[in-house]
Amino acid sequence: MNYNVNEKGYYGDFGGAYIPEMLYPNVEELRQNYISVMQEPEFQEEFKELLKEYVGRPTPLYYAKRFSEKYGTKVYLKREDLCHTGAHKVNNTIGQILMAKRLGKNRIIAETGAGQHGVATATVCALMGLECIVYMGAIDIKRQAPNVARMKMLGATVISAESGSKTLKDATNEAIRDWINNPTNTHYIIGSVVGPHPYPDMVARFQSVISEEVKKQLLEKEGRENPDYVVACVGGGSNAAGLFYHYLDKPEVGIIAVEAAGKGIHSGESAATSALGKEGIIHGSKTLLMQTDDGQITEPYSISAGLDYPGVGPMHAHLFRSGRGEFISVTDADAMQAGLDLCKLEGIIPAIESSHALAIFEDRKFKKDDVIVVNLSGRGDKDLNTYIEYFDLA
Repeated sequence: MNYNVNEKGYYGDFGGAYIPEMLYPNVEELRQNYISVMQEPEFQEEFKELLKEYVGRPTPLYYAKRFSEKYGTKVYLKREDLCHTGAHKVNNTIGQILMAKRLGKNRIIAETGAGQHGVATATVCALMGLECIVYMGAIDIKRQAPNVARMKMLGATVISAESGSKTLKDATNEAIRDWINNPTNTHYIIGSVVGPHPYPDMVARFQSVISEEVKKQLLEKEGRENPDYVVACVGGGSNAAGLFYHYLDKPEVGIIAVEAAGKGIHSGESAATSALGKEGIIHGSKTLLMQTDDGQITEPYSISAGLDYPGVGPMHAHLFRSGRGEFISVTDADAMQAGLDLCKLEGIIPAIESSHALAIFEDRKFKKDDVIVVNLSGRGDKDLNTYIEYFDLA
């Protein structure tokens, strides 16, 4: 079975481009050009140079000794939290800003939930001298204030989405409206492996630098390119797509995707799409989506601003449906505790998104000799207020 996108933009039953006619020229222009542009030697050279000199890649693959001892297995952390801007998001924004320039676009829009993608977009727009507008849900603006300040310092205009649940889904709706109104000069930098084709594939390709590095680093550390398992949190799923990418067709490598169960999968306050989702269309692609019986999107919830998306990227929907990926849902409480454990065991404060991936070790047992790579997708300083309130650290 193929786990990558096919020529029509589908991963199995999921994907495609379900878009209003007004957006067709933009999306089609991108679809026709993205692979050839990415394969240009000059593009590759500029992309790799910026990843090295500006982002600080390769990021370390760190053997978490005390964490491993606690759980009786070998856990490596892919330290995406050490990227410039504090998360994996910048890998994709660097790629897309270079793409936008080659397509002659001078105005950039983006959506953001946790704010990391917004910061990463504002960062590359400042680097390239392009106008930047970031849409962010009103609730996320409150709970991610430091990232809002960063975006403004970097010269971006931050626009609050006041509709619906006032979170990521609504910010995405607003960004799409903007794009429909400004089709010729604007490029929409989508931050995850969601949206109409070619976005899920393009974002996954830019993020695949993660698994590309893991292969080399593991060969050095363990004498083999393939771990036994790769583990990552999934909201829309770009950090997971990046870690899974080079292992999709390696059945000997177990793929574990970790979703946010919020206050419990069936509590009514959750974002566990694999458990609760049905086929539907959101933001231009067919995927698994939390919805009511009559097809209305249900409001997702997670303590983590980056995981409360009501759907999941089509690649992940296919990994789930095909059985290639093992999907585990983790509650707020377990994620927060796992984050605190990592602080105390390894001296690393993880983003709450990444803490969900770390939380599986309490219940999911591994063998002593298993080599497990967990994507530490972001650092926790953006979440300090949540940690402070939750653990009463003030």
